[in-house]
Amino acid sequence: MREVTQRSILTFFFFNFNLITPSMAGDSITPTQPLKDGQTLISSNETFELGFFTLGDSNNRYVGIWYHKIPNETIVWVANRDNPLVNDSGGVLWIHNDGNLVLIHGSGNVVWSSKIETNSTDSIARIGDDGNFVLTDSTGKLAWQSFDHPTDTILSGMKVGWGLQTGLNRSLTSWRSPNDPSSGDYKFYMDIHGSPQFMLRRLLDSILMFRTGPWNGLGFSGIPEMNVYNMFHYEFIQTQTEVYFTLFMRSDIKTRMILLPTGVLERYVWVEQKQGWNQLWASSKDQCNNYGTCGPNGICNTSDINVCDCLSGFKPKSPKDWYLKDGSDGCLRKTELDCKGDVFVAVSSVKVPDTSNSTVDKEMSLDACRDACAKDCSCTAYATANISSGRGCLMWFGDLWDTRTFVDGVQVIYLRLAASEISQNDKHGHKKKLIGIVAAIVVSIMLLLGSIFCFLWKKKFIKARWGGNKNIYYSDRSSKEGMDLPLFDLDTMKMATDNFSDTNKIGEGGFGPVYKGSLKGDQKIAVKRLSRNSTQGPDEFKNEVVLIAKLQHRNLVRLLGCCIEGDERMLIYEYMPNKSLDTFIFDVTKSPSLAGRTRLDIIMGIARGLVYLHQDSRFRIIHRDLKVSNILLDKEMNPKISDFGLARIFREDHGEANTRRVVGTYGYMSPEYAMDGVFSVKSDVFSFGVLVLEIMSGKKNHGVYQSEIHLNLLAHAWHLWKEGNVLELLDTSMDYSWSISKAIRCIHVGLLCVQERAEDRPTMPCVVTMLSSETVMLPQPRQPGFYARTNDLPPDWPTEQKQESCSINEITMTRIHAR
Repeated sequence: MREVTQRSILTFFFFNFNLITPSMAGDSITPTQPLKDGQTLISSNETFELGFFTLGDSNNRYVGIWYHKIPNETIVWVANRDNPLVNDSGGVLWIHNDGNLVLIHGSGNVVWSSKIETNSTDSIARIGDDGNFVLTDSTGKLAWQSFDHPTDTILSGMKVGWGLQTGLNRSLTSWRSPNDPSSGDYKFYMDIHGSPQFMLRRLLDSILMFRTGPWNGLGFSGIPEMNVYNMFHYEFIQTQTEVYFTLFMRSDIKTRMILLPTGVLERYVWVEQKQGWNQLWASSKDQCNNYGTCGPNGICNTSDINVCDCLSGFKPKSPKDWYLKDGSDGCLRKTELDCKGDVFVAVSSVKVPDTSNSTVDKEMSLDACRDACAKDCSCTAYATANISSGRGCLMWFGDLWDTRTFVDGVQVIYLRLAASEISQNDKHGHKKKLIGIVAAIVVSIMLLLGSIFCFLWKKKFIKARWGGNKNIYYSDRSSKEGMDLPLFDLDTMKMATDNFSDTNKIGEGGFGPVYKGSLKGDQKIAVKRLSRNSTQGPDEFKNEVVLIAKLQHRNLVRLLGCCIEGDERMLIYEYMPNKSLDTFIFDVTKSPSLAGRTRLDIIMGIARGLVYLHQDSRFRIIHRDLKVSNILLDKEMNPKISDFGLARIFREDHGEANTRRVVGTYGYMSPEYAMDGVFSVKSDVFSFGVLVLEIMSGKKNHGVYQSEIHLNLLAHAWHLWKEGNVLELLDTSMDYSWSISKAIRCIHVGLLCVQERAEDRPTMPCVVTMLSSETVMLPQPRQPGFYARTNDLPPDWPTEQKQESCSINEITMTRIHAR
């Protein structure tokens, strides 16, 4: 901790200025009111103070800024760091008649100046509440500010980076020592070659010590800890005129990032209770943060006992040194590239390699990026530049430096290898594969014999299993094509549900009632009986049977069988004793039983179920009717996604389709689907976002929450978010025994999912990462889709906010009823 050991209380009569005591100094410096040694300026919120100080046993005097009420003053900026006032307590900080701030030695020599071109004769300088020392001209226009000339500290609201037109480089340079603020040996700056990233370099020998990695839409690739605390808000701006990063903090919290004289970058937050600074992060946190620990084409992993490994397709350049745990020489390719037959392999959960030798295209898709890299023989790897939107192309050329892995990492790079590398790996496993093939043949023969045997006694088997009813398995038989499920007869269903009595009715959806039932053996079931005038026709029924029979996941409801007899069509599911989610969150008597932790678990379970549907199952499946009444809860409150009648299957290489028959539920359909019939995985993401906001608020999306402008839940949540009052959205019946930051994070993710443009919404794997790891930084959400209910808008509401409600689509809507 730097301690200001001397603060002179002497005053000095100079240049015919009137003598000004500390109590007369006021809150600004003007041409007629200078700041003399012994006087200070204090920001209006009393957070920062500007004045003269001395460090340790030195006789040198400096002008700087420190925290006003923190013991042992913490210096955050120094004006004359390389030109102190030596043995002089008579310095004056003054506004010269040319409008410049100048620091004058007692002898009359100028030792420091703001060095701006101005002829203002009525300038004024003030210390702001954010710690920014600002000089404005006679018109009030900003002429100079200390935030443009940082020393070793970054404060909230300060830009760090480049002004491309002016050549202004806002960077940090360490102090020489804890008691010497002169420019030291280390510099932290933005490197704008390739994809911009921050570098920490030792100036004496120009050795790189650390780099942040490029901005990936969620944070810097090499600092996944950036969003551990929701009190921080980050912005990365890249335009034709400037490239910079800035951080904003809640006004009641003090934070700073400092480049120490030892070359370590650290972030601190002030803890009032213990009257001390807590360290949140340090660039020296582990060995893998040191630049180039594993050399070119190596990858660093702190979970590995050897720390260093070679990227796939590479081998150690110096095996002996590698064995001795010195990986600085890096790795060489096992097989050189031939350009024509090269392949790409994915390396997951990484800090991407040094982007100084990379190129970036912000708009290119990942597939186009792959094609571009494949066509350029010098391209060695590629990756998505913005993992939040899934767009942008990063390509590397030559060796890959400073790659590392993270336990909770979310970024993937695609590494170029010779095709023979894959073939060689295949040869190594040839023997195992051969054994596997032989085993598979044997198993197939056994299965064939077993199938023949089963065919002969199937009726007896089913009778034993299902209580003697006339059930048979169907596969590829006319209308039962592909069902491969037990088929129950109508008499069995009547017996199981007491002839579909009202006492066994547990709910009713858009397609018909649902009954609780029991099979022999006391197995509890739920019977979904399609009404004769149901909107779910034979195609939807068959679709649900075929789809759900092939899906197996703990967060998807399990289908036990079906019944097709005459006009009757029924689906038999596992019974969910807690019914559907809407019976809890929209019921004032039951919602208090949904603790915050339980709500988070439900949200995570739904998200994992969608990841399975979108990515991990045999098919890519779009649900198209995700809503609270289609989320069932088992006896332990685990969520199960149900009702797949409207779901659609996609091939792996297809992610979007168009339909003239728009089906779904009001309040949950994405804008592009409701208006244009375009649906994709991002349609389910939108519905999921609505679910999240409903779960956290206990309110329905189609309710009105600000009557003066008739906003739905999405717009209401958006208004509260913009106003910084997002906690007002939380269900008042919810307990607060869990983390409030996680509740805010859920709402944040919900707003990201309901953004109007599909390309702005995250994918479900990304959503799971955002929810499960607080180290992943979240981007700021944009305005949600269906911002306000058009029909409810007042007459004087701006016309550009109103949308036509007509549609050429054949729309099927569902009304929500509790199960």
